[in-house]
Amino acid sequence: MKDKKAESRIQESESRMKRQPSKNFKDLIVWQKAHFFVLAVYRYSELFPKIEIYGLIAQLRRAAISIPANIAEGFKKKTRPEKARYFNIAQGSLEECRYYLILAQDLNYGEASQLMIQLEEVSKLLEAYISSILNSDS
Repeated sequence: MKDKKAESRIQESESRMKRQPSKNFKDLIVWQKAHFFVLAVYRYSELFPKIEIYGLIAQLRRAAISIPANIAEGFKKKTRPEKARYFNIAQGSLEECRYYLILAQDLNYGEASQLMIQLEEVSKLLEAYISSILNSDS
């Protein structure tokens, strides 16, 4: 149910983005996809052994949350280099998540291939967004 709501919001935003610039970070497709990834990480990590509550669960969730949080913070920065810096921090957190998902899968805590697909999508969008910021005329 929540997945359909989030997907609907993303489709709405994609349509709106074609017509007008983003007014806040929630309008950014990259933020929406990153937020959707966080929700999926929470569901995935619920299945981990309880001994990981202060270990891998906490680390994975913290890194996942950092992705859309840094996108949100960077959105309001005034200069292109400042914006790019926050989006680059989001990229670092994304790569951290990539490792934690590999580790969780290697520890047999659950299949992470769907999360890896989502993560890759966010990675590509983030890279494109940073590139557009750094190469824009304004």
